Amino acid sequence: MRILHTGDWHLGRTLEGRSRQKEQEQFIDELVEIADFHKVDLILMAGDVYDSVNPPAASEQLFYEAAARLTSGGRPLVVIAGNHDQPERVSSVSPLVLRQGITLVGLPTSEPVTIHAARTGEIAKIAALPYPSEARLGELLAGDSGEEELRLAYSARVGKLMQLLGREFTPKTVNLAMSHIYVLGGVESDSERPIQVGGAYTVDPSALACGAQYTALGHLHRAQRVKGEGMIRYSGSPLAYSFSEAGQAKSVTLIDVAPGGEPTFEEIYLRCGRPLVRWSSTGGLQEVYTWLDEGRDASAFIDLEIRLSEAMSMNDIQRLRKSREGIIHIRPIYPQMEMELEQISRSRMPVQELFRKFYQRQTGGAEPEDSLIELFLQLTEEERRQPEEGEEN
Repeated sequence: MRILHTGDWHLGRTLEGRSRQKEQEQFIDELVEIADFHKVDLILMAGDVYDSVNPPAASEQLFYEAAARLTSGGRPLVVIAGNHDQPERVSSVSPLVLRQGITLVGLPTSEPVTIHAARTGEIAKIAALPYPSEARLGELLAGDSGEEELRLAYSARVGKLMQLLGREFTPKTVNLAMSHIYVLGGVESDSERPIQVGGAYTVDPSALACGAQYTALGHLHRAQRVKGEGMIRYSGSPLAYSFSEAGQAKSVTLIDVAPGGEPTFEEIYLRCGRPLVRWSSTGGLQEVYTWLDEGRDASAFIDLEIRLSEAMSMNDIQRLRKSREGIIHIRPIYPQMEMELEQISRSRMPVQELFRKFYQRQTGGAEPEDSLIELFLQLTEEERRQPEEGEEN
């Protein structure tokens, strides 16, 4: 049986107010193309269909169109709800689409999913566990216990559910598991809103041990394998949704597996989506304009860090933004100001007052506009939230 594993579509997500709808439509086109070209027997969508519990109408329409297109030749599609999804919204149309080969699982259940592959005649049993929050499980796991006790209780509860869901696995069926969950050892990025408080809502890989040959996971946006029983993989998101994902190649996972056999997989890299890149300029504004004139990263969204000896004006910032609509963040770095910022913790001088004095000194006494001060404060906050180089959250 040939299986296509995808997840974390986040339909409706934007990037600092920029729509990603067109890119998401291109992804669906490419996904349908991949499924058809590789003669896929079953598609697993491992949660986070939408980016919010109340997605735009255009995003819901895109999901329904995608489901119809992916199953048009009788190919089954199984979808679970992620932590971003409203589970009832995901599964609300189940009575209408089940006969079309579309299985939608919103809330955790004890019933596995059974799929018949038309091309091979094989049967797949799927232990499908949507995002299992305490609220969706309908129980309080550890009361006032500490983080470690809660993590152990949560992991144990997930383990019991997976064992229950895998009870119909047999040597003659293709045995699969699927969940939207954070497994210890996985690498995060900051575009994944945490599904755990601290490290409490995480599971040990052993909690997924239910006899599955392949476990399809969603939640982490970097495609990766996790150690554990059988083969456990995150497919990753189809688009880069934050600059912590800059430079990541996005993909979907193609699996071949027979009853009782070892699965093999292949990452199918995607062409869709605008890249997210980070520019770090040490040569000031002129260097940035040179890059723009050369057409560097012409289709990308850009996070720009620029080292300057003189304060930027609002005209400088507006000119940069007009030069390339893909510039998302502009973060000026003033070496002298960095030193003064270190001293500010001692003097307790407000940051906006420090900037005002710096601007006056650099411009021969000119007073910065209120809008420029406000923008500086916003950029300072963005800089504070940026992950360190090499980190992802």
